[in-house]
Amino acid sequence: MTFVSILYGLFLFGTVVLYWSLANRNIRLVLILVASLVFYASIQLQSIPLLLLAMVANFVIGLYLGENTVPKPHGKSWELSNTEWKSQEREWQKRRQWILLGGIVLNILLLLGFKYSPFALPAAETAGNSRSFLGWLDPYFIAPLGLSFFAFECIAYLIDVYRGAPATRNFLEFSSYKLFFPKLISGPITRFHEWNEQWKTQNPLRVEQVTDGLWLIASGAIKKGLLADNIAIFVNLCFENVQRAGSTDLQLATIAYGLQLYLDFSGYVDIARGSALLLGWNLPENFNFPYLTASIAEFWRRWHMTLGSWLRNYLYFPLGGSRRGLVRTCLNLMVVMLIAGIWHGGATAGTNPAGFLVWGAIHGGGLVVHRLTDTLSQRTNWLAAMWRSFPGVVLGWLLTQGMVFFSWIFFRLPDLKESGWVVSHLWNHDRDAQFVQKVYVETIGLMPEQLSWIFGAIFVAMGVAYVFDRGLKVQLNWPVKMMLVPICLYAVWLFAPENSLPYIYFDF
Repeated sequence: MTFVSILYGLFLFGTVVLYWSLANRNIRLVLILVASLVFYASIQLQSIPLLLLAMVANFVIGLYLGENTVPKPHGKSWELSNTEWKSQEREWQKRRQWILLGGIVLNILLLLGFKYSPFALPAAETAGNSRSFLGWLDPYFIAPLGLSFFAFECIAYLIDVYRGAPATRNFLEFSSYKLFFPKLISGPITRFHEWNEQWKTQNPLRVEQVTDGLWLIASGAIKKGLLADNIAIFVNLCFENVQRAGSTDLQLATIAYGLQLYLDFSGYVDIARGSALLLGWNLPENFNFPYLTASIAEFWRRWHMTLGSWLRNYLYFPLGGSRRGLVRTCLNLMVVMLIAGIWHGGATAGTNPAGFLVWGAIHGGGLVVHRLTDTLSQRTNWLAAMWRSFPGVVLGWLLTQGMVFFSWIFFRLPDLKESGWVVSHLWNHDRDAQFVQKVYVETIGLMPEQLSWIFGAIFVAMGVAYVFDRGLKVQLNWPVKMMLVPICLYAVWLFAPENSLPYIYFDF
């Protein structure tokens, strides 16, 4: 089942009703676990055993890391001197470091094994040994949906425990958290201790909570079903026929893909957060108007926010962050974004990862330039004043979003031959004579100028929503939301494409 479907609506309704009708909190967790397994099995049943094994392994590793005291030697720890205690403590901390390293390596190997090992399978065939083990394994090598998010959450949990957070000894709590169906496949990335604390302090469901949950689901369905899936039709037609498209078509398709990606992923997260809210959990936000930012650093604070937070806390800061000088800071920024590119690429998406590395390098380069410019601005008053002025903000927005949307070409077409062809034909290239008739007239029913106005209207709508939500702090009250929810869902049912497309981030 998918989020934008009647089947999921019935599934969620039944789960919510059963959950709040149960008085025993542990039985509620059992229900969450069973419902999550049913949800995942409806999409990819064969991957459940692997996820369960990985979950058990991380739970056990967490228990070992949670032992923060020195093991008692021969049961006579009280006979040790202070020097001996300190020596035992150092030995135990070294042991914990190795345990943590083993846990991180386990999750990384699991992730990279499914993402990148399949690239070796064709090589095994071409080597002349078609009956090799790798060649035999190829048809069965299916990456579990949500593996990246699953692994990142496990790594975060182990590092948090190593840093001093308590390790859970309740496997039911840990397994319910790990398999919690609203966030299981595409996030948002959630920390165990925050999720568990919300479960322990849950209050009875309130009317406002139900309204907010339903409103998030309805608005997410609008983003995904009504907007992203319809935009995807045009995007797919252009990028699957790039040599017939003209420069104007490729430029429109690049803008359209940026909108599709944002609306698709943020729509998923809205539905996930709304579903979780109906069950008593408030999952973290993942997007905060990222296409309205005027710097690449601000963009990454407001785009895929839980991934950005993970990269900062568990990669950028351990590398030294900005504490070791400007050169080391720039190097750390580039390394982090290249790793983000590697994370997005690989066999999970069924594509060559080279384009994702280019995408990461573009964003890393942008962050480096921003850091250098910001450092220079702190030393030059007129430059700092220029960037704060209205023309400076507009220029910053144009530069930032121009770079972001340009990088989406490599995200959509990871094969560098295809993406390179598109980049080299973004200007002064005429379309095929039949392209307008086949794509715009017969399939889309709109001409390029009309599509431009629609995409512009979407950006304007984002700006208006930002002004009301962040500037004026205006929120719809719950009766208005309840009135709009069925209207939104009916609009999706009426105008969404007949076959709902899979979420883009299912591939990652």
